Amino acid sequence: MEKEHQFTNALINETSPYLLQHAHNPVDWHAWNDETLELAKKENKLLLISVGYAACHWCHVMEHESFEDSAVAAIMNEHFINVKVDREERPDVDQVYMNAVQLLTGSGGWPLNCVALPDGRPIWGGTYFPKDNWTNALTQLADLYEKEPQKAEEYAAKLTEGIQQSGLVTLNEEEASFDTEELQTAIEAWMPTMDEKNGGRKGAPKFPMPGNIQFLLRYAVQSQNEQIMDYVNTSLTQIAYGGIFDHVGGGFARYSVDDHWHVPHFEKMLYDNAQLVSLYSDAYLVTKNPLYKEVVYETIKFVETELYKDIGAFYSSLDADSLNEEGELEEGAYYVWTKEELEQLIGADYTLFSTYYNVNGYGKWEGDKYHLIRSISKTDFCEENNISLEDLNSRIEKWHEILLTARNKKDRPRLDDKTLTSWNALMLKGYIDAYRVFDEERFLEMALKNAHFIITKMTKEDGGLYRNFKDGKSNIEAYLEDYATVTDAFINLYEVTLDESWLSYAKQFTDYSFDHFYDESSKMFFFTSNKEKGLISKKVETDDNVIPSSNSITANNLFKLGHYYANKHYAENAKAMLNNVKENSISYGSGASNWLNLYSNYLGNYYEVAIVGSDAPVKLKELNALYIPNKLIVGSKKESTLPLLAYKYNEGETTIYVCIDGACKLPVSETNKALKQMSNSY
Repeated sequence: MEKEHQFTNALINETSPYLLQHAHNPVDWHAWNDETLELAKKENKLLLISVGYAACHWCHVMEHESFEDSAVAAIMNEHFINVKVDREERPDVDQVYMNAVQLLTGSGGWPLNCVALPDGRPIWGGTYFPKDNWTNALTQLADLYEKEPQKAEEYAAKLTEGIQQSGLVTLNEEEASFDTEELQTAIEAWMPTMDEKNGGRKGAPKFPMPGNIQFLLRYAVQSQNEQIMDYVNTSLTQIAYGGIFDHVGGGFARYSVDDHWHVPHFEKMLYDNAQLVSLYSDAYLVTKNPLYKEVVYETIKFVETELYKDIGAFYSSLDADSLNEEGELEEGAYYVWTKEELEQLIGADYTLFSTYYNVNGYGKWEGDKYHLIRSISKTDFCEENNISLEDLNSRIEKWHEILLTARNKKDRPRLDDKTLTSWNALMLKGYIDAYRVFDEERFLEMALKNAHFIITKMTKEDGGLYRNFKDGKSNIEAYLEDYATVTDAFINLYEVTLDESWLSYAKQFTDYSFDHFYDESSKMFFFTSNKEKGLISKKVETDDNVIPSSNSITANNLFKLGHYYANKHYAENAKAMLNNVKENSISYGSGASNWLNLYSNYLGNYYEVAIVGSDAPVKLKELNALYIPNKLIVGSKKESTLPLLAYKYNEGETTIYVCIDGACKLPVSETNKALKQMSNSY
């Protein structure tokens, strides 16, 4: 495309692959920064803020239709200061203008397009626009600002007030109280939306929502609720059977467009795969279902093949689109097959293959294309087709090898090779959880490599974190999400290694969060630090989405660190934060599952399990063989100054102490005796 390279704009100096994709548009794009905001004020021009991300299909469509068109660019350049934002690098900017568009239109999505006054206050917005609608809207907005600026000012004032009012959290002055009946109420309110046939939420599209299933797994175990456990297993099985899971190369796409997990939006995100590794690991620990173990290993293999850089960092995503045989970008082109292709590639095994992966009406996508999907367990398939499990597994391995080789000859989806701190922390936790459950040493090695990368490359001189890393550069201050997820991962890393340095880092990042993100009046934390000056509103994020909210992760961290350090301030703050959102969490559990996870910690007993002595690592692995969500681990091979370990070390012995709020039961030396002192029920 020759015309694409006649132009170069300011985005050429950025590191985000999404921004660089727009560096040769005829639109005079700028990045979001102080200089750009000053330029809008200086020239008294409206800001046109366009937000997207590298793996977003409709972002590419709008770029091709409008932003690569010289006539459209001429209108944009004449009347606006045009700002391109990578929502993954700048979720703070995305939050504010998404909020504006939701208030204006009742919904939101990406690409997100918003027009604002030179000071950043929005007046108009929407998502994807066909070219003619886009140019008409921009012409009218430019006309409005030129001829009736007072009307634009009125729109901005009203909308900004709405943005600043939405999502405000006030301190709940009532005494905090949590009980099992109230938690049951939350589950009962949630149940009508649960799809008991296909798993996940009823209807389409279907998002895996790992945090929701992770909490429900815990709830099912602790309340001994078979109906919820069945729902959890249905969800996990159907997601693993579905086309949302890549049966050839492993890993999960972001969501399916249908109600049975078949046809995905084909982008693959690090944060989904990271959290699904954690979820399927814990689900295996509870059920010992071999399918769940396969999913963990296949997903990790995908991540290491496609999203890993050998310096210890993980990349962000793979695009949904790739070039088809006609040389045009097409969603899913890399992943789907024609029947003829499959017949030719698989050969004599085709009949068995096509039955297993439904190369039939059930597995048909569109046109003459099929997308692989399973419908029954391996055991049932073997019985129906009269073959052994060993034979089937051997054939599956061969099929995957054949298809992977063929697929690798196709044009590959584009890689977003930036590194984001929070997403890396989620993947780090995925490796830690997989190591804890499967005792695979290489999982711990990968976890440690990534943890060291975060400390050496993503940490600033003042003890804080950067948000991003690409080509050796980091240029964006981290958000609460980054501090929360890194702290969570490091606490978990401590729990499997007993290396206190990880706990010290977790405390360091938590104290940094208090210094730079804390709102004393509400006991909550802002998403952006007090160093960020360019936004019209500061958000307090409390809704648990695909990634749990930064405040819910922080509150869970404070609960644990309060125990580790006998820190009353941490402990009381965790309880106050939960109390602030309790009402919403009970009435809308599917948007508050990580808050409900914290809520569960206050029900029944929460155990502090201290292991002290030279055999501590061995005892630790034995303890981890059982799913006990209502515990934390603290341990050392020698004397330690941690409050929970004080005066517990005896040379020549390894002892396990099961404690509740610092009060310990009789110490024991055998793991099974310690397990008998605990209950994983409410």
